[in-house]
Amino acid sequence: MKDYYQILGLQKGASREEVKKAFRKLSSQYHPDKKTGDESRYKEITEAYATLGDEKKKAEYDTYGHSFSGGGGNTGGGGQGFGGFNWADFQNAGQGGEFEFDISDIFENFGFGGGRQKTARGRDISIDINLGFEESIFGVIRKVLLTKNNICQSCNGTGAKTGTEMKTCTTCNGAGKIHETRQSIMGSFSTVRECSACNGTGKVPKERCPHCAGAGIARTQEEIEIKIPTGIQNGEVIRMTGRGEAMPHGQPGDLYIKVHVEPHANIKRDGTTLLTKLPIKITDALLGGNYKVETLDGVVEIKIPAGITHGEFLRIKNKGVPIDNRRGEFLVKIEIETPKQLSRKAKKLIEDLRAEGI
Repeated sequence: MKDYYQILGLQKGASREEVKKAFRKLSSQYHPDKKTGDESRYKEITEAYATLGDEKKKAEYDTYGHSFSGGGGNTGGGGQGFGGFNWADFQNAGQGGEFEFDISDIFENFGFGGGRQKTARGRDISIDINLGFEESIFGVIRKVLLTKNNICQSCNGTGAKTGTEMKTCTTCNGAGKIHETRQSIMGSFSTVRECSACNGTGKVPKERCPHCAGAGIARTQEEIEIKIPTGIQNGEVIRMTGRGEAMPHGQPGDLYIKVHVEPHANIKRDGTTLLTKLPIKITDALLGGNYKVETLDGVVEIKIPAGITHGEFLRIKNKGVPIDNRRGEFLVKIEIETPKQLSRKAKKLIEDLRAEGI
């Protein structure tokens, strides 16, 4: 005789919820459509759940070691289904019996949405912010004012008027779930869903909060402080967990901030390196000289070595993008300016230089 508890990896007498949880996990793992699928193992798991997942059959199995309701030992003729759906139960329903299932169990085993979402979650919010080039390099703290659903400050999310108590939900009688039974030509089908009146808590306020009308959330303005990290780049997105829309008796959504960096007039970025161009005179390229360069840390004086060529780079250390407690480099690209017009004296001097082979 098969030990259904052992097949599901449970101790004898495990609760119906424990049986459901074990079935979802194992059936998802061994479903024939999955890479880890095992049809024989999956049939065993479904057979075990057909008995232990039904209160009447489970009671018979716990007492006598098998079920008298037709779902215990042999389902026969393709009796295994999906999501706890057992063909023997289905046939029994067609003969006037009742078949109960949770539709989410079916979808979970086929990978549609990963099963039921046990905790409700608020909507995510997306916003865009513009940063100056220097702000993106060194970081900045920005504050934004958002109008969104927040936990009601008056009732702290309970939905009850201050000083009043909660009472049992009359819609679900405190169960937090609604059982709905429908008749069809195949018999009675019973489904289970979360009670919308109490959001699955089983409790409702005796007197509703006047500020949120009992919803537990209110649409209000909230000032949110956003810390922009150093070195953020154009198009990057910052995620702030739990700062999106609030949800009664659930988790708030997230806030996503997309960053748009305004370009700098003279400085560009390449990873952790900053770059700029420096026009110099042809005489300074030949003889050398000193020039001042604008960096994000202020003006820095650099020395131009004699004989420098057009397009050559000069390096300034520790003036680039901050990263991991250090700074990148600041590169200066040399551009030698060629005069458009020459005086007679300048032209004579250059001709003399050409005569010298320069």
